[in-house]
Amino acid sequence: MTSGVVRDAGVSERTRVPTIGRPPWWLVLLALLVGGVVTADLLAGGALEPLDLWVSDAVRGWGLRDSAAYPVIWAVTQLGGRATILIVLAVLVGYLAWRHRTVVPLLRVLLALGTLTVGVYAVKFGTGRTAPGHPDELFFHVDGASFPSGHVANAVIMWGVARWLAVEYELPARVQRAFWWLSIAGPVATGVSMVSLDFHWITDAIVGGAVGIVLLGVVHGLDAVVLSRWVRARGRQTA
Repeated sequence: MTSGVVRDAGVSERTRVPTIGRPPWWLVLLALLVGGVVTADLLAGGALEPLDLWVSDAVRGWGLRDSAAYPVIWAVTQLGGRATILIVLAVLVGYLAWRHRTVVPLLRVLLALGTLTVGVYAVKFGTGRTAPGHPDELFFHVDGASFPSGHVANAVIMWGVARWLAVEYELPARVQRAFWWLSIAGPVATGVSMVSLDFHWITDAIVGGAVGIVLLGVVHGLDAVVLSRWVRARGRQTA
């Protein structure tokens, strides 16, 4: 009887360990749909433009940029900062390379960075949307690069990769859960803080999250059909 309880407790503990976080196909399709609809509406000057203006006017009235809360909120935006995340990933990748004698984590991070850079900046330069407070008060300009939010997309992809590595290489459960929280709360906190400081329109943050989900799915797919197969073909372990 006691042994059964112990086994059940062990199973319960294992079930609380997060999954690797590969976006399901329906979520990727939903993100594509949301991103496409919002982008088309903004380019057409549709119903979401007044929403952006209303939210921007509201948060500007809060005066957070000039308040004592600014440093704290700015620090939260760095949950989506590339430098912040790369520092954490450098430690994680370095540990895994030493512990497992594998270059797979590094290759996955580089793949994610390349996919992120190409995907996000293709949309940024393709739309040319300006940030709130642009001096010419234009929504679109040749120098505009506000849409989508790179910080939010970065948080989705890079914390997603960190969670993936932590789970696949079976780091302690508490570490896996910490990266699970970062992969979920990091993008949300980044988007909210960027909008609350009027650094981004709210639709920038929404589409940044959608683009991040799509690109994270692309990274998982490329790893499955190219990277991991190539590594296995060269006789290197993947986990």
